[in-house]
Amino acid sequence: MSKNTHGATSALIQNAPAAASLREFSFSDEDFKGLAKLAYEHAGISLSDAKRNLVYSRLSRRLRVLQLQTFREYRELVANDAREIENFINSISTNHTKLFREDHHFDHLRSHVAAPYAQAGARAGSMRIWSAGCSSGEEPYTIAVVLKRELRSFHNRDVKILATDIDTEILTKAARGEFAPNATTDVPHGYQSFFKNIVVDGQEKVTVEDDVRSLITFRRLNLMERWPFRGLFDAIFCRNVMIYFDGPTKANLIERFANQIKPGGWLYIGHSESLTGNHPQLKPVGRTIYRKVG
Repeated sequence: MSKNTHGATSALIQNAPAAASLREFSFSDEDFKGLAKLAYEHAGISLSDAKRNLVYSRLSRRLRVLQLQTFREYRELVANDAREIENFINSISTNHTKLFREDHHFDHLRSHVAAPYAQAGARAGSMRIWSAGCSSGEEPYTIAVVLKRELRSFHNRDVKILATDIDTEILTKAARGEFAPNATTDVPHGYQSFFKNIVVDGQEKVTVEDDVRSLITFRRLNLMERWPFRGLFDAIFCRNVMIYFDGPTKANLIERFANQIKPGGWLYIGHSESLTGNHPQLKPVGRTIYRKVG
């Protein structure tokens, strides 16, 4: 959601009013609890009762598309059809983000990750950064332009950004790298030159330079499942994703992140998030910024 479920964000959509008396489909406690159980099992999403109307609103669309008559039919379908599980997760997730959101993270990325790497020259080796819950792509593209400005050229540099989300539809949008004309309003002046205006199907859009886009690989990934990584990351961004997980799920995810970061590497989380207590491998070094020690 940010973000992914997995996503800064894939993030769960906010509650929306829906009067029960006007509902097209009957929606019982059993229906809601059954769907909430499936959301938790498959994506780690913890749906409180306050999200009941929101779940009904989003999933009613799926019932219409599938020409189902009841939520019981839909629950049975989701429980037995892997393809519909994906549609189900996409439906109860939304993605709200922007370029340079929580800009202090990117100031830190520039000064503590990109600049030292640039100064190290040929001795630097590879750099790997993961945007976990990348949503519609604003976060990984922001990371990419920060790296581009510091490194100037990627010639003979082994730099890659992995951007993942659980939502396949939003990943398709992210891979295009196209944004609304006003998307660069809050982009700092020093980075404006990396964006250009284009026209797509008669509509004005903003996109990023091709060499910046080439840094990013977009992949679907459910954070609750096995991670297919062979190496460690210099930095992981997982912002405004964990607020939708319960305590045990969040603690397990933080542990997995810590094990996936290089010693001395960085974890960036959302402004409303925090670690559950002290973590032996992660030292807080700034506002929602942690460094791996040991």
